[in-house]
Amino acid sequence: MNESKISVRYSRALFLSALERNNIDRIYKDMILLLEMSKIEEFKELISSPIIKPSRKTKIFHSTLGEKVDPLTLSLIDLVIKNGRENYIPAIARVFLSQTKEYKGITETVLTTAVTVDEGIKEQISTFISDAFKTKVELKEIVDNDIIGGFVLRIEDKYIDASIRTKLNKIKKELLAKSLTD
Repeated sequence: MNESKISVRYSRALFLSALERNNIDRIYKDMILLLEMSKIEEFKELISSPIIKPSRKTKIFHSTLGEKVDPLTLSLIDLVIKNGRENYIPAIARVFLSQTKEYKGITETVLTTAVTVDEGIKEQISTFISDAFKTKVELKEIVDNDIIGGFVLRIEDKYIDASIRTKLNKIKKELLAKSLTD
């Protein structure tokens, strides 16, 4: 069974359980926490180590997360570890977050700029996307000096690239093509 099927199945079960218990928002926060933890090197080593026994991994998760997460989240972690699928915890969390956003009608949008954007402009962008796509918008901002200027806007799988870097690369390609044909 491939990774995506495994992640989707566990995530779907968690999502349905959370929905049944009217606990989506709390589990959503737990999944964000698990994703943040998955960026920590020691966490990666813990979940991927074949040397650490499953019972020990479970104890570590319970002592680390204990009161910070919902019991449903802990029971999912217990099940995943029991089945030897702990490597999939970050993927399960990502899929859960995606399913929740879809359920709530939220469109994830990423705005990449060379400098920090004013809150008013971010609000205008969110409102425009919300009106155009008839959806709620979760706008994330990324500052990337490499784009030089302009912006790159990603709305789900659609891109608007109005960055100076892209325009300069396009001009460079045109000049190189022109010089090769002359």
